[in-house]
Amino acid sequence: MSTTTAPRAGTRIQTRPVSRLAATGFMAVCTAYFLLPLWWLVVASSTTRGGLTDTSLWFQGQFELLTNVRHVLTYQDGIYLRWMLNSVLYASIGALVGTLIASMAGYALAKYVFPGREVVFNVILAGVLVPATALALPLFLLFSKVDQTDSFWSVLLPSIVSPFGVYLARIYAAAAVPDELLESARLDGAGEFRAFFTISTRLMGPALVTIFLFQFVSIWNNYLLPLVMLQNTKLYPVTLGLATWNSQKAIAGNLQLYVVVGALLSIIPLVIAFLALQRFWQSGLSEGAVK
Repeated sequence: MSTTTAPRAGTRIQTRPVSRLAATGFMAVCTAYFLLPLWWLVVASSTTRGGLTDTSLWFQGQFELLTNVRHVLTYQDGIYLRWMLNSVLYASIGALVGTLIASMAGYALAKYVFPGREVVFNVILAGVLVPATALALPLFLLFSKVDQTDSFWSVLLPSIVSPFGVYLARIYAAAAVPDELLESARLDGAGEFRAFFTISTRLMGPALVTIFLFQFVSIWNNYLLPLVMLQNTKLYPVTLGLATWNSQKAIAGNLQLYVVVGALLSIIPLVIAFLALQRFWQSGLSEGAVK
């Protein structure tokens, strides 16, 4: 009767060269699939208005990227910079406040026992299934009651609500924050808020970064809510502003090129946010591996 022994600790699992090559090839194809539209944006933004329709996947003619960027930033008295600033404010403030609220709510649902806890969690979980398009009209009617439809708050306040963030925070807090550690903190005289902000938030770091990035990207790409709420072009985010330019391209021929260049510039904050926060994901994965 044959027996099998488990691999010893510290030994590396050998992988077949064919499997490794197939996995590498699959990842390369996926990478090319996701990066190809970005590369097209760079190439299209570097051409002239006449060469935009004939844009290939490589540079042709003169490299006009810097000139096109300057024209976009100065068009209509620099309205594009105002749109970018609005998007940064909407996304950064909404993501920060939304992450704080979601983390505190998820932590409370995971670590405190109170009547109706599961009912509250199920209601929040049901909110994940509700599409944002179904909420646009009710939100407009609510803000119109208080005469705040065409304001900064009409876009910011709905953006700080994240049912998925609450769900993720609860799941992660239940797994990553030991009850014994919280009891020790309470015995040492730490209050609930101090225990949350000094102990729990550090253990929930990867989850908080994930919630923040999800919120940031969701608010940055939001188009329908600002379209319904806003009329003042100075309050537009960059998504709504570029859509406005795209609808006017028949009147001003340069706007088609400006929309492409503006779309390229609009992804730069997203790339910076992901590159700046990815180390928190890596630290969370390494800590989980050590544990």
